[in-house]
Amino acid sequence: MGLFGKLFEKKECAVCGGEIGLLGNRKLEDGNLCKACAAKLSPWFSDRRSSTVAQIQEQLAYREENKQAVASFHVTRTLGQNTKVLLDEDAGKFMVTSARNIQEANPDVLDFSQVTGCTVDVQEDRDEIKREGPDGKEVSYNPPRYHYDYDFFVTIHVNAPYFDEIRFRLNNRSVEGESTGGFGRNQYDPRTNVDYREYESMGQEIKEALTQARRQVREEAAAAAAPKTSVTCPWCGATTTPDPSGCCEYCGGALNG
Repeated sequence: MGLFGKLFEKKECAVCGGEIGLLGNRKLEDGNLCKACAAKLSPWFSDRRSSTVAQIQEQLAYREENKQAVASFHVTRTLGQNTKVLLDEDAGKFMVTSARNIQEANPDVLDFSQVTGCTVDVQEDRDEIKREGPDGKEVSYNPPRYHYDYDFFVTIHVNAPYFDEIRFRLNNRSVEGESTGGFGRNQYDPRTNVDYREYESMGQEIKEALTQARRQVREEAAAAAAPKTSVTCPWCGATTTPDPSGCCEYCGGALNG
């Protein structure tokens, strides 16, 4: 079969068995995946081409189970503006999504304990502003002037089976600024821009919220795993080991006040 024939050769999705259209094929390491099945994978997953059919089927099963986690998710706090970090502080879980219909989008629900780190970085793009010289050609100002574009990114590092980071942009449009020329103290300071400060603060808020939640969960787990010390109950006088709620195992009285 020639190249033309291979191009139009019918392919079958290794997951659902459906026929794959001309532009709908998504290659796997040992098979083909249709566009519809690929859309069900995690939006943070990036290793499709090096994944086997079995690995994709495994992930799709996880994604089906995740729908129940989304249905049970109770938002107690929302961080961000376009792409949002949604927290369920009562359950110790979070998700990241820009979708209006969360149930339909099925964003990955993760535990606070799965967070391994969080970084905020600002990308700067600088273009020199020039003027027209006497001969009609562009020449630099003295000192040079520049136009700046800033974009703000948050990267949440996670311990998850199908991806290890969630990276997204906070701003939907670049924050712009211009320098009027100058050196040293006269150089452009982006923090004079209200939008710049807003997104910078937004990124730090997300970072602090997730790292604090992670720290709290791990401290609670360490405390629960620590050996219990016997104490004398102030209510019944018995020597007792506090139960998980910090109460006497005999009379149920609170041992911590």
